Amino acid sequence: MANLLTDRAFWVNYWERKKGLAVELPSDYVFHRQLAEVIKRGDVKSAIELGGFPGYYAVFLKKYFKLDVTLLDYFVHPPVVNELLQKNGLTEKDIHIIETDLFNYTPEKQYDLVLSCGLIEHFNDTEDIIKRHIEFVKPNGTLFITLPNFKAVNGWFQKNFDRENYDKHNINSMDPALLRSICEKAGLKDIKAGYFGHFSVWLEDENQKPAGLRLFKKLVWLAGKIFTKIIPIESKNLSPYIILEASK
Repeated sequence: MANLLTDRAFWVNYWERKKGLAVELPSDYVFHRQLAEVIKRGDVKSAIELGGFPGYYAVFLKKYFKLDVTLLDYFVHPPVVNELLQKNGLTEKDIHIIETDLFNYTPEKQYDLVLSCGLIEHFNDTEDIIKRHIEFVKPNGTLFITLPNFKAVNGWFQKNFDRENYDKHNINSMDPALLRSICEKAGLKDIKAGYFGHFSVWLEDENQKPAGLRLFKKLVWLAGKIFTKIIPIESKNLSPYIILEASK
């Protein structure tokens, strides 16, 4: 599929090499404040996380907001999901799972909240993947999408020290103006698109990287944190994430 920058084999390998996936999610998990505002404002009762295995946000929303949650991905390994649920005081009955290819699936129902975190940047056609999200959104429901900002310092870090991972991302999708225009064209309203977070850098499988690179990354991370503590700004050049939010 030309639109896809990754395939199933990539994700099977990606998740199989990950360790310690089952973690206890804190109440201040990333984007918790934004999600809490969406849920309160929209009186959200149901939510679906697209492309979210092992389901951190589905579990987070069930644990702290008691929503009726669904996880959809085309690679789901149930033992990992169940371990994550148990770690957070939940059971397998607390989450619905749909294992399918998003491009060959017609939504059987719609949801008050449709979210994905780190999904759309793996596709060449940003408009197409966002439209597929919108199909799941109820009238008056909310679309909530986050993605990394590889046009910032973190992107420079990825491009120079983890090119293989960098190339799995559509850098052009990391543009709030583009995301906003796609939603406007799709007829969505109350659109917000912007940068999130003051500073961060990361490396996939960091513990397997050379010691010198790990030290350099730590120094860059520390310098960026100190700078943005003095000047706490969210910007294209420093912020590690982008958030898109819109209502249908």
